[in-house]
Amino acid sequence: MSEKLWDGRFTEGTDKLVERFTSSIDYDRKLYAYDIEGSIAHCTMLAKVGVLTDEERDTLIRGLEQVRGEIEAGEFRYTDSLEDIHMHIESRLAEVVGRVAQKLHTARSRNDQVALDIRMYLRAETRYVISALRSLRKALADLAEKQMGVILPGYTHTQRAQPVLLSHHLMAYYEMFTRDMARFEDCLKRINVMPLGSAALAGTTYPIDRHHTAELLDFPEVSANSMDSVADRDFAVEFMAGASLCMVHLSRISEEFILWSTSEFAFIEISDAFTTGSSIMPQKKNPDVCELVRGKTGRVLGDLMALLTLMKSLPMAYNRDMQEDKEPLFDAVDTLKMCVDVYARMLPHVRFRADVMEKATATGFLNATDMADYLVTKGMPFRQAHGVVGRAVSVALSQGKELHELSLEALRGFSDLISDDLFAFLTTEQMVNRRRSFGGTASENVGQAIAAAHKALEGEK
Repeated sequence: MSEKLWDGRFTEGTDKLVERFTSSIDYDRKLYAYDIEGSIAHCTMLAKVGVLTDEERDTLIRGLEQVRGEIEAGEFRYTDSLEDIHMHIESRLAEVVGRVAQKLHTARSRNDQVALDIRMYLRAETRYVISALRSLRKALADLAEKQMGVILPGYTHTQRAQPVLLSHHLMAYYEMFTRDMARFEDCLKRINVMPLGSAALAGTTYPIDRHHTAELLDFPEVSANSMDSVADRDFAVEFMAGASLCMVHLSRISEEFILWSTSEFAFIEISDAFTTGSSIMPQKKNPDVCELVRGKTGRVLGDLMALLTLMKSLPMAYNRDMQEDKEPLFDAVDTLKMCVDVYARMLPHVRFRADVMEKATATGFLNATDMADYLVTKGMPFRQAHGVVGRAVSVALSQGKELHELSLEALRGFSDLISDDLFAFLTTEQMVNRRRSFGGTASENVGQAIAAAHKALEGEK
């Protein structure tokens, strides 16, 4: 074989700078196992339809297994002159088995070959992400169960709003990551489509059996249009969109943990194993894991934008621009996996300071809405009650007091519907547990949500 697998039509050697510029072997070598697995299935199918003999098939498979062993043992040599992992494997196969290696590429192109490799890679990685998200969701559900009964201020606009159970707050993230997992499960259906046999763009004249290849590679579906098969990267964009949204959710919980770990909030303490110190300030304990997850979110969002921009103006079918799909995809996959894994490991080691959280619910007029609701139970329209309580808040602020610190006489000055039963109505526990509407923060609701989460997680095993 010639050094280049395509140089029969060329009369000049490739410029060395061009070789470096066009080479993708530094990163697409990650696909070697999928490339070899796909080649084994391809030659098995070619033997089934009579394009290869059984002896040729067996020789090729033995050679491919040897190449796989060399790569895994670190004995394989890479060079820019062979551009990508596909050409490296085929070139080395020729050295191992001789001229029969030239038959392996019958009825396929690098275009459908790389499409297959990426789909097999992303299928495996998506399954890992789904499993990792299950671990993260379980960590959240376990933590919510453990912290049941702890109350903290709920916030809107980063201002104290109403008291909620910490477990309810944690379960909000459980819901986010459950949606993320569902998106990856749905995305997996479109990843798990077999493109091999589409060849360069038009299909092939050989009597191949694409469905047999799909069966060998455990694909439930075969791509329906040869041009779309080699031009499609929707599945990668869809994965990266899901990864971006999942990273946004991780960034949001990171932001809260960063705030909560400050001395100003002091709601949590993150384990020493998941924090770092300062090179100059001995007292510092920095939430660097959370900060890095927050920072890496921008990186994954950038990966998605890179792939969308890459694909937006490409005509049918395959274009060399698409070589640039792998680096952002690989980066997004690796970043997402690391962030999900580190959070699942860190969460059980976060210490929640229930005393500080509950103390914080006593200030900031978190009971204002409940006072309005109290007046509604006495027959006052809500909008009128809202105004009455607003005036009471204004007076309390001027006196440096909370609503429940005002005297009954003072409160009755705002409405004669108020009586001494108001004070029991405004206790933090009462405020939480009255919110029994489906999805609300009442203890009974949250307990049921946690039980449902554990049941769902058990069913996902």
